[in-house]
Amino acid sequence: MSDTHTDVPSVISAPLPIPVPLEEHQACPVTDVLRRTGDRWSVLIMILLGKRSYRFNELHRSIEGISQRMLTRTLRGLERDGLVGRTVHPTLPPTVEYDLTPLGRTFLGPLSTLADWASRHGTDIAAARERHDNR
Repeated sequence: MSDTHTDVPSVISAPLPIPVPLEEHQACPVTDVLRRTGDRWSVLIMILLGKRSYRFNELHRSIEGISQRMLTRTLRGLERDGLVGRTVHPTLPPTVEYDLTPLGRTFLGPLSTLADWASRHGTDIAAARERHDNR
């Protein structure tokens, strides 16, 4: 978003066209990051990996309700985005560990800021939803 259209400071200085072209919205780096981090499991996986590295089955056991297939898909997506690293150790059978890359670690700060905001305002949002639903 541009600071010419909101009171939110931004590193993006170009004005946002109105209406916003669909192609521009889809190509926006913010939209791209939100697509990845807005899925059901990516943020949780990144938080766990922010504490230490995990083997696949260990990570799977640490997240109730995630299937092996979904864990695999999410890890592959995070790896493709350069946020998670995958290390194969030459053992029999091979041991695979996942951890955050340096790029992934840089995301923990903004994620913590978002988590702090959500914790501070969660009750406000719940109250607003209740007021809205009771209309």
